[in-house]
Amino acid sequence: MTTRRGILTSALATSAMSRLNAANNAVTIGVLGTGNRGTFVASMLAKHTPGRVVALCDVVPEHLEQAKKEIGVETPQLYSDFHKMLASDIDAILIATPVFLHAEHFEAAVKSGKHIYIEKPASMDVAGCKRIMRAADAADRKINISFGFQRRYGQVYLKAKQLADSGAIGKIHLGFARFIKSEGLSRSGPQLPLPKTEMERIANWGQWKNLSGDLIVENNVHSIDVLNWFLAARPLSAIGSGGATLPKSGDNRDHNFVAFEYPNGVQGQLSGTTLASPGYREVVEQFFGAKGMIETSENHWRHFRGPKDESLEKSPRNITIDSVAAFIQRIQDGKPENTGVRGAESTLTAILGRMAMDLRREVSWDEMMKS
Repeated sequence: MTTRRGILTSALATSAMSRLNAANNAVTIGVLGTGNRGTFVASMLAKHTPGRVVALCDVVPEHLEQAKKEIGVETPQLYSDFHKMLASDIDAILIATPVFLHAEHFEAAVKSGKHIYIEKPASMDVAGCKRIMRAADAADRKINISFGFQRRYGQVYLKAKQLADSGAIGKIHLGFARFIKSEGLSRSGPQLPLPKTEMERIANWGQWKNLSGDLIVENNVHSIDVLNWFLAARPLSAIGSGGATLPKSGDNRDHNFVAFEYPNGVQGQLSGTTLASPGYREVVEQFFGAKGMIETSENHWRHFRGPKDESLEKSPRNITIDSVAAFIQRIQDGKPENTGVRGAESTLTAILGRMAMDLRREVSWDEMMKS
C-alpha cells in the first residue's frame, strides 16, 4: 500500500534526481581572460543563467584568484595556457582577453569546436577583423558564436527596434549616438613608455591605440553597433575629428566626433568622450524619422511622438544578463547564431571613423578595407 510518507519520499527523490540531471546537463563554460570585464560577464552568467563556469584561464595568477571569489566558483580548473583549456571538455568559452589577442584566440576557439561568446571589439585593426570574419565563415554551423554587443539582446533595445521596424516613426533619416563619460580624468597621468615585453603589453593594452584600437574602437563601438543595427546597413564613408585634451599615460584619444554616410543618404553621427565631469555618464542613441524619435540606452527606451506626447520604459535588469542568457538558451535549444561577421563589421565601422580622424579627410569603406 502506498503511504503518504512513501509518496513524499518518492517526490523528494524525483526532485533531487531532476536537479542532479540538470546540473550534469548544464552548459559548462571556460573563461579566457579574467580581468574586470571577463570576471563581470562570467559573474552575470553564473548567477543568472543555467550555465556553469567550470574553468578559468589567465596569465596573471592574481586575476585567477580574484575571479574565483567574484564569480563564486570554488573549485574551477585553472589554466595559464588557453590551448589546454580549449582541449578540455568544456562546452563553451567566454573570450575576454585584450583586444589585440582576440583574433588569435577566436580562431583557436573556432577550431576547437566550442561555443563562443567573445567580447567586443573584434580586433584593433582591419587585418584582425578579416581574420575574425574568415574564421567565423569557416565555423561549424552547430557552433553558437555571439559577440558581446549586449545591446542587441537587451529587452529595452528589442522593444525599441520592433517599434522602429514597424514604421512608427517613419523612415529613419538620422541616427545620433552619444557616449559621454568621465573616465579620462581618472586615467590622466605621466606618459608611460611603450610596452616592450608581452606582459607589459597585456598589462597596459587599454592605453595604446595599436593594442586597444583607440577610444572609438574599444569603447564607442557599442554605440556604433546600434547605429548599424537600427539603420540596417554599414556606412559607405566617414569623416571626423578628435584628439587628446588631457595628459595621459598612453596615446588614445579622449574625444571624437564622426559623421558616417549610410546608403540612401541616411546620416549617422557619433560623439564620444571621456572628458565629462566626474561621475557624469550619458550613453544614448537616438533615431529620427518624420513621425517621431526613438531613444535607446542600457537603462531605458523612449518614444517621442511630439511635444508632451512621449513614453519611457526603464530596463528591468542589466542588459548583460539578457545577452548571456540568450547565449546559453541558444546552446540549450540547439538554435545557434553566428554573429562573427556582423561583430567584425561593427568594429570595422569604428576603424573607419578612426581612419577618417587620423587622415583628416573623408575615407570610404572600400579604402578602409584595403588598408
